[in-house]
Amino acid sequence: MAQHFLLSAEARTLSLRDIYRGGEQSAYETFKRMRWADTHGQPVCPACGCLDSKPIKDRPTFRCIACNKQFSVTSGTIFASRKMAYVDLLAAICIFVNAAKGLSALQLSRDIDCQYKTAFVLSHKLREALAAELADATPGGEIEIDGAYFGGHIRPANFKEKRIDRRKAVHQTGQRRVVVALRERQGRTYTHVVTSEADGLSIAAKARKGSTFYADEASHWDALHDSLVAFRINHSEAYSYLDGVHTNGVESFFSRLRRMVSGQHHHVSPQYLYQYANHAAWLEDHRRHSNGANAFAILGGALNHPVSRVWAGYWQRSN
Repeated sequence: MAQHFLLSAEARTLSLRDIYRGGEQSAYETFKRMRWADTHGQPVCPACGCLDSKPIKDRPTFRCIACNKQFSVTSGTIFASRKMAYVDLLAAICIFVNAAKGLSALQLSRDIDCQYKTAFVLSHKLREALAAELADATPGGEIEIDGAYFGGHIRPANFKEKRIDRRKAVHQTGQRRVVVALRERQGRTYTHVVTSEADGLSIAAKARKGSTFYADEASHWDALHDSLVAFRINHSEAYSYLDGVHTNGVESFFSRLRRMVSGQHHHVSPQYLYQYANHAAWLEDHRRHSNGANAFAILGGALNHPVSRVWAGYWQRSN
């Protein structure tokens, strides 16, 4: 029997051992090559685009000859104002990628020996950067659509006579959210966090013309037939019909997202649920790539992503 790709040597092209063996200078050169790929690592001033600069002695920074401004390899990127060593940043990305079901900030802080809040913010910055891959994309083709509820758990009272009907709206905590996912067959996974699964109808309407939708028997998906081509699967009868009508792909994504939330993070705030959903979708879409390719894809995306407006100075505000 053929070996599964994820078990093969081709899936392992980057390791922590190699990163730390290369040291700080090797990691720094990697950052330069990824940031300034078009010039093969030659510094380019982010302010004026000038190629002429000179290094500042004893510091990993440069001074532009044209505008006289100082800059570094992370200036203007999501890593701006970073304090971690380049080798630790590269190692953190490697650990982040190797975690197939997500990674808790606590575990990352222990692995690279940093404060919890440093690992927490770094993880969310990486999630913001990887989500930017689909920022301007629109789903199309054959699309499976479904929703899954997260959060808002109400613990039942100890004594039976004090227990309430947790299904009633009056007893809800307001923390429950729905992740609506549109998964292209042979394509990407798009996620949206809403308060009701029925809100997925407005999201589906934004798909490219000519798209075909596959949904389950939930009544709110009936409206898909009004303006879109849609097929339905009744899960009380079957999980897949012989003519290819099923939602197994998007259900597979939700199973991994649930394992991430319950197994790694244990609790996810509704404020940041979209970040974890984007992370799980990215892992789902890139699971057949080597860990080295995925690490450099995230690094390249982060170095081409502007300074985060959500996570810049996070701990100086009351977020």
